[in-house]
Amino acid sequence: MLDKCITLLQSYGLSSLKKLKQVHAFSIRHGVSITNPEMGKHLIFYLVSLPPPPPMSYAHKIFSEIEKPFNVFIWNTLIRGYAETCDSVSALSLFREMRASGLVEPDTHTYPFLLKAVAKMADVRLGETIHSVVIRSGFGSLIFAQNSLLHLYGNCGDVDSAYKVFDEMPVKDLVAWNSVINGFAENGKPNEALGLYSEMGSKGIKPDGFTIVGLLSACAKIGALALGKRVHVYMVKVGLTGNLHSCNVLLDLYARCGRVEEAKTLFSEMVEKNSVSWTTLIVGLAVNGFGKEAIELFKDMESEEELLPCEITFVGILYACSHCGMVDEGFEYFRRMREEYKIEPRIEHFGCMVDLLARAGEVKKAYEYIMTMPMQPNVVIWRTLLGACTVHGDSDLAELARIKILQLEPNHSGDYVLLSNMYASEQRWSDVQKIRRQMLEDGVRKVPGHSLVEVGNRVHEFLMGDKSHPQSELIYAKLKEMSDRLRVEGYVPQISNVYVDVEEEEKENALVYHSEKIAIAFMLISTPERSPIRVVKNLRVCADCHLAIKLVSKVYDREIVVRDRSRFHHFKDGSCSCQDYW
Repeated sequence: MLDKCITLLQSYGLSSLKKLKQVHAFSIRHGVSITNPEMGKHLIFYLVSLPPPPPMSYAHKIFSEIEKPFNVFIWNTLIRGYAETCDSVSALSLFREMRASGLVEPDTHTYPFLLKAVAKMADVRLGETIHSVVIRSGFGSLIFAQNSLLHLYGNCGDVDSAYKVFDEMPVKDLVAWNSVINGFAENGKPNEALGLYSEMGSKGIKPDGFTIVGLLSACAKIGALALGKRVHVYMVKVGLTGNLHSCNVLLDLYARCGRVEEAKTLFSEMVEKNSVSWTTLIVGLAVNGFGKEAIELFKDMESEEELLPCEITFVGILYACSHCGMVDEGFEYFRRMREEYKIEPRIEHFGCMVDLLARAGEVKKAYEYIMTMPMQPNVVIWRTLLGACTVHGDSDLAELARIKILQLEPNHSGDYVLLSNMYASEQRWSDVQKIRRQMLEDGVRKVPGHSLVEVGNRVHEFLMGDKSHPQSELIYAKLKEMSDRLRVEGYVPQISNVYVDVEEEEKENALVYHSEKIAIAFMLISTPERSPIRVVKNLRVCADCHLAIKLVSKVYDREIVVRDRSRFHHFKDGSCSCQDYW
């Protein structure tokens, strides 16, 4: 009878929970006790293997009825189930119970499942503890355990430890390469990810869809369009263009590199599209300053059957309204999100609404909106208000926002700089000195502005006044020529953007050496005439550089795309896609 019950499980176990319960009931009626380890093992396996989410409480109840679960397979199956359902606490608790029971010892399958569960907790200290247990148990050299450790450290943001594990692996399979490349890409080290990809190719290891996703993610983060295009060509060559996930990441790459037309072309050519595809292009259009196009695309998405916008879609729509000054439209979409689509607003949506009002100069209304939010505003929202106050000159409200920020996240350099710049714009030099002394006392260092450009599959980085580049002499000669030609066109340096108490001539000199201007000068001498220039910047572009780049695009007949920390600026023929609203 036990064999018959197991045969029934093998035949119907994966079809539905209802069928499993029927087989379970049949076994009880025919005298097969649930305490029987063999019956319990099979029942638990098929319960955990059901389509997600599997009924883990049911599986654990059966487990608790087994008199002496000597079979390590039963324990591993339950740990796997908890890991896959993101119940990491239960997985860890079961592992501890397993070691304490004395009935069974962990085997080669236990630790990969356990490490997967711990990775989802993103607790690096706990991960290190389990890592030491793995080594002491003699499983540290197994490739499955090593790959799980790579994933764990990458998910925890500890890419140095991930790379150390990777470097010490005697045999590295494709999973290992993908894990470490993705770990670098997702944790702010895209150059390292790209370097590993090159090393991978030199060793003759062919990438797969997962490699492509990690690589494209790295390219997108630093704006490495040329390399991203090479990856696209490779995708076409090996037939990966049908992979929806890879295509969505490629779509994101083009959007984040400011290549909106390529993104739109790719989107139109995609045979299969899901809500992620639509959302990616909507957000891409929004951050590139094409807010009206983003909204038109959203209307097209609404007309598609079986496609529903998600929370992120509405972040893109609200962002589009914010950056195009469409205040009324923004509030209408916020209402529709709640009432028509039953999407409960998250902090990001409220942040967009605060930004919508703040950018329009309605800083007091923005503050009132913050005060009526149904949740506690986070530091990003207060920082949005602080930034708007400095732009629109409301020092009282700025100081209030600064107090709130200090309570939530003290010692962030950007907040000191914003407040200092506002005081400087009002020529309150004693207050500027006070803020700067406070920065020194608190040990806060200003994040230096940098600009990245790509030439010949290599990314070049420039800082303000940077002379470390091998071509510095030529770059600065071009920079001087640029300045001279811009003055002929009527350019007057916006010295109000220099927030230090020095003579006007010194202020003008300071503006010349901003990192984006140096980067553009380098591109003018390094790329063919009339070819587009793309710059990735870590800070908000200043008003003087914005004005100067508009003129550069006209004088040198170049399309220039600048991606700053919050949006894209597409400069062409002396104008910008943001229409001077940023």
